[in-house]
Amino acid sequence: MEKYTVTGMSCAACSARVEKAVSAVPGVVSCAVNLLTGDLAVEGEASSAAVIAAVKKAGYGIRRVRETDAPDPLRDTESPKLLRRLIASLALLSPLLYISMGHVMWGWPLPAFLTARPVLIALLEMLLAAGVIAVGNKFFRSGAAGVLHGAPNMDTLVSLGVFAAFGYSTYLFIRMLVRAEGAEALHGLYFESAAMILSLITVGKLLECRAKGRTTDALRALMRLSPDTATLVRDGVEITVPLAEIKCGDTFAVRPGDRIPVDGEVTGGASAVDESALTGESIPVDKAAGSPVSAGTVNRGGYLLCRATRVGEDTSLAQIIRMVRDTSATKAPIARVADKAAAVFVPVVTAIALVTFLVWMFATGDAGEAIVRAIAVLVISCPCALGLATPVAIMVGSGAGARRGILYKTAAALEETGRVRAVVLDKTGTVTRGEPSVSDIVPAEGISPDELLRLAAALEAKSEHPLAAAVLRAAEAKELAIPEADAFEAVPGQGVAATVAGVRMRGGRAAFVSALREVPAASPADGKTLLYFCSEERYLGLVAVSDTVREDSADAIRALHKMGIRTVLLTGDNRGAALAAAREVGIPEEDVIAEALPGDKEAVIRRVREKSGKVAMIGDGINDAPALTSADVGIAIGAGTDVAIDAADVILTGSRLTEAADALSLGRAVLRNIRENLFWAFFYNALGIPLAAGVFTAWLGWGLTPMPAAAAMSPSSFCVVMNALRLGRTQGAPFEKGAP
Repeated sequence: MEKYTVTGMSCAACSARVEKAVSAVPGVVSCAVNLLTGDLAVEGEASSAAVIAAVKKAGYGIRRVRETDAPDPLRDTESPKLLRRLIASLALLSPLLYISMGHVMWGWPLPAFLTARPVLIALLEMLLAAGVIAVGNKFFRSGAAGVLHGAPNMDTLVSLGVFAAFGYSTYLFIRMLVRAEGAEALHGLYFESAAMILSLITVGKLLECRAKGRTTDALRALMRLSPDTATLVRDGVEITVPLAEIKCGDTFAVRPGDRIPVDGEVTGGASAVDESALTGESIPVDKAAGSPVSAGTVNRGGYLLCRATRVGEDTSLAQIIRMVRDTSATKAPIARVADKAAAVFVPVVTAIALVTFLVWMFATGDAGEAIVRAIAVLVISCPCALGLATPVAIMVGSGAGARRGILYKTAAALEETGRVRAVVLDKTGTVTRGEPSVSDIVPAEGISPDELLRLAAALEAKSEHPLAAAVLRAAEAKELAIPEADAFEAVPGQGVAATVAGVRMRGGRAAFVSALREVPAASPADGKTLLYFCSEERYLGLVAVSDTVREDSADAIRALHKMGIRTVLLTGDNRGAALAAAREVGIPEEDVIAEALPGDKEAVIRRVREKSGKVAMIGDGINDAPALTSADVGIAIGAGTDVAIDAADVILTGSRLTEAADALSLGRAVLRNIRENLFWAFFYNALGIPLAAGVFTAWLGWGLTPMPAAAAMSPSSFCVVMNALRLGRTQGAPFEKGAP
């Protein structure tokens, strides 16, 4: 995916125009424009030169985003410009309002040489209004460029309204000169309306920019986690260098209270590291030699020496930042509704304004009244609110997720989490810890428990199976002397065989072991896996191994049920172990599917979807990848394999199952917020445009002049942004009940 920054966009019509222009470039598979940040994401084989040429031809500025760009690409550069324009506009508007309203309407005093010459008053009004127009020339340049490139935008509507008011007033001023009209002619001038429209819209734009800046607070906070410098250790000497100079393999020091600059591995010292900024986990994690550390985390304890393993754009922090930005650069499917409306919005509003003028001209014969109505229609319409409805909610939602350790890969994934009605969970490593431990040792008659465990550990020492690791850990914990095994042989899915102290031995499933020596029948209880051991000479006994449930699994399942989401436990483990885990966390027995092969899991996803609707799959292993891909939303435990993470749509960096409930609940909140924003954007225009056109004047006496219309337009986008910002104020788990 290639990323660019587009400048000059003022509303949803602009972003729609850019998308249309880029989509027409040969080789472009898909593209998405974010009106909020100005980001353009392009997928396909089209060259950067072709994309840049298409955007420039459409009338907008563009530059390619590179890794070497400024460290704060989200810095608000527009608000200071708007503030300066607003101050200059108000400096000119104040005397204009004093003359046009204070003197002409309310009789406030003016110098005698002006009151004696009404034409001079009109001239002064025209010059002051022209000054405001000159200050706000960006609106007119953008509006004119939109028309010239066949893509009229919000600035086009504003420009038309201002020029209509200014042009009509200029016509009346010339008529005053020609006919030598008196002071009564001043009442027909609308110079102050033209200036006020621009000033009010500048106020609205400033509020909108300030509010939009707050939507990127979470992303800015992530960017600030990385320190500017690092302390390298070279030949035993500490030197401070810029972060960019660290290379893989370098040794760096981290003092208590300092942020870790890059990903690395502890080579000396011990400490507790606060990883809450990346994982959402508030409890510091103990680190010692061999422990991994991540960029942006904080050393809360002792002095650490680390070896850099990933630097620059390869660090975990950089990947998280990139993922959050990529999410905001993509487009949620629900945004298509606003896109379709935005594409025709400006031409339709322009046509409505023209019809309004003709109807009022025909009905009253008063050109001034007809122009006022048409201007009100132009300035009250607001395509910006439509364009911001989706991206502001996506930006705030993805940022809120990042603070909780939840990373959505795309806007579509964030939206889909809000539609999930069923969740399929892998057992091992997801609901359970994935680190089985020995729970029971049942030796045969004449053998001690320690002797059985010692021989079992010798047999399992060369196996890579998690159950073998559990047996070894138990033997090491008792400090047993483990003999060397020869002629080791592993039979996948069955067990292992080896020669220990000159005696051939087997361990594993009962059927596998009984081929060497008959074993007593036993059945797994409480979800325990039974490992049988024997030698050529005799049956040795069995070791029971179980995988403990994560502490937060039951809370997560309760939260999902509270939201009305069906939960299904899917595992390749035996049914006894699966049922035991399900009972412990609260999953109904009928929703437990055990002894499933990797290929079976995809079919299970399809069956659950047919019965319940949108399905999310939560897993952590390589065997979960097909199911993660086939589900509507794939959610990977962050401590899982790279394959599972690559296949997933959502990543839980803290590796807690409660984060999955958070992710789905936050998805619902974002989806609801988008719907609210779209409703108010459409409702505002659906009510405001007829009101400005005078549709309700004959029935109810309701109507709007240009100045109140401009004032009403300005807060619309501001309100949409502020509504989205509510998503970021929730600090705890946003568990909700009911369907989306």
